[in-house]
Amino acid sequence: MSPHSEMLLNSSDAAGIALNGNGVVLGGSNRAEHLRPPALVDATNGNGSVNTTTAANGHANGHGQSSQYLLPAALDSEYDVVCVGFGPASLAVAVAMHDALATGKALLPGGAAPKVLFVEKQARFAWHAGMLLPGAKMQISFIKDLATLRDPRSEFTFLNYLHRQGRLVDFTNLGTFLPARVEYEDYLRWCASHFDRLVRFGQEVVSVTPEGGDGSGSVRVFTVRSRDVATGQTHAYRGRNVLVAAGGQPSLPKSFPLRHPRVIHSSQYAHQIRQMLPKAGSPYRVAVVGAGQSAAEIFNNVQRLYPNSKTWLVMRPEFLRPSDDSPFVNSVFNPEYIDSLFPKPARYRNNLLTEARATNYGVVRLNLIEELYERMYDQRRELGADEKQWPHRILGGRQITSIEPRGEAMELKVQHVQDGALEGFVDAADEETLEADLVIAATGYQRNAHVEMLRGAWDLLPKAQPRGPEFAKGISGWNVETEQGERKMAVGRDYKVKFSPGAVADESGIWLQGCCEGTHGLSDSLLSVLATRSGEIVESIFGDRSRA
Repeated sequence: MSPHSEMLLNSSDAAGIALNGNGVVLGGSNRAEHLRPPALVDATNGNGSVNTTTAANGHANGHGQSSQYLLPAALDSEYDVVCVGFGPASLAVAVAMHDALATGKALLPGGAAPKVLFVEKQARFAWHAGMLLPGAKMQISFIKDLATLRDPRSEFTFLNYLHRQGRLVDFTNLGTFLPARVEYEDYLRWCASHFDRLVRFGQEVVSVTPEGGDGSGSVRVFTVRSRDVATGQTHAYRGRNVLVAAGGQPSLPKSFPLRHPRVIHSSQYAHQIRQMLPKAGSPYRVAVVGAGQSAAEIFNNVQRLYPNSKTWLVMRPEFLRPSDDSPFVNSVFNPEYIDSLFPKPARYRNNLLTEARATNYGVVRLNLIEELYERMYDQRRELGADEKQWPHRILGGRQITSIEPRGEAMELKVQHVQDGALEGFVDAADEETLEADLVIAATGYQRNAHVEMLRGAWDLLPKAQPRGPEFAKGISGWNVETEQGERKMAVGRDYKVKFSPGAVADESGIWLQGCCEGTHGLSDSLLSVLATRSGEIVESIFGDRSRA
């Protein structure tokens, strides 16, 4: 979980996933689209426990107030837009199209409504369902919602949501721009409920391939193929334009076991913690791996859920570091900052990303750091200076050298990071063995699913220039190997994939969301620019008509 700006995850990251040791999604217990499982909403109940009961907020599929501008089309249609994923990024695009039509803008000749389809792995919309912890607040202003920065008059603003729920005046009395995370998730589901008829839920997209070119040799239509996560049945959808918003895929360290019931990713925490550790009074042993906001929140929450537990926070940095949300640094998340960043050389962008990491990666909100420090101090005061006698420990500057099952527990071997050992700062032999009933990896996400998904279109990409280090980091794009040699996958300022000249018709294309941090900045995988970016993408897809 990003401490500065909430991470933009496709809803398929929220529940029902299993991981291998490389963070690859293996598939989970999703249901077909006609089934509606309980919403996993963590409501604050006053004692810090995770409440995973069915939400009764009226925003489930079938909400009565569907968009009157974006209408469902027959599944055998040729769609104007097919969106891979229906998380916040794609939802923002749906909102932008709705708003454009609602204000009289023509997206297609004659003013017809575009045929739009969203294909989503999850059985219903959800956002960060695995990390909706009691008391968790948003880290960005509600003004950075799905619409306000693009059009404050939109019906999909957070303020209008509050008005529709009858809570606007009461919310103002809170005196905050930062709503509870669970309330913001409810806002997103409220928005999503207006477009449920356009979504094929329970479908995991496996490929996007071009159809044969037109008379000029240019590709005009792409085929999006999906697999029903419940039955395995495959489906195909045809679209002139494809928007890929696959979200982040949970990543586990390579040293972790491929699949083990005692090892989970932080994205599954709220879903699984009560099932795996069912007795609140038991002395469970829990190891949390990571140094960011999610790791700190889970480390804190486990101690609240299980007062008799023994917990470790294992992290490579020596200390928990506070996030930098000061005003000047915050400008890196301004929508217009993308315009100045995009044309810069790759080395400049790479340096900027490194310099600004303290806004978003491996950092924790200061109030939580202070709370955890006070808890460590209380242990020192009550139990003495020998930290091995404490029930709750923060093991900074450590790395996990091995993790193996031992009976019903996991055995972790932990030692100081080797960089320091090589310099003589620490004793490399100072290894400690931990036995944990549960290991929770708050180790981030990978954002490269689009590369393999678009394999069928690789031959349409331009030939790659000699590979530079920026490509290894995804700073300027991704190099892929084809039978015709190495090709370059990159996007323009409008997030549209750059194909070879003439390979794809002008009125068609593929757009990427949430994986362009190297070219568009730190805000690309976050909520901060959703409102403005969605408007830019709608304009890019439909041309000047969207501004008419």
